[in-house]
Amino acid sequence: MPQVAFTALPSHARLWIFAAERPVTGAAADKLLAQVDAFVSSWRAHGAPLTAGRDWRLDRFLLVAVDERAAGVSGCSVDALTHSLKELEAELGMSLLETAPVFYREKGEVRRASRAEFKALAERGAVTAQTRVFDNTVPTVGTLERWETPAGNSWHAKAFRLRAG
Repeated sequence: MPQVAFTALPSHARLWIFAAERPVTGAAADKLLAQVDAFVSSWRAHGAPLTAGRDWRLDRFLLVAVDERAAGVSGCSVDALTHSLKELEAELGMSLLETAPVFYREKGEVRRASRAEFKALAERGAVTAQTRVFDNTVPTVGTLERWETPAGNSWHAKAFRLRAG
């Protein structure tokens, strides 16, 4: 099946969120999205076409989702997505697949920090339980309402012992 609009995917659609290490805009964003669209529109699992869509948010976050009712993703199909994104990383000269950084908002802007840097910010009180963070581990389209959330409502609270603020 060809690519579908991300907004047309059901709430149970399986979701992957990839974060760019820096904002991607202009021609670079156009290139990234064109290549992702080409991949998603021909994505298959064991020969069966996948009903999938993508979204691009805040010049940093690529969301890819699959409605598994018609055909479920397989390990090989997820590997194909990862391989495609690795090629994009090389072409764009940036990371999309690194999962260790923490993304959060500071004065309305999306920031990226290593886990050690984020821990140091938490220890200084520069980030608190009220700091908006991005939980890129949300598993379905229906759980996107908790993707950007106060850190105290996510795994970040325990991991970094955040103060109530």
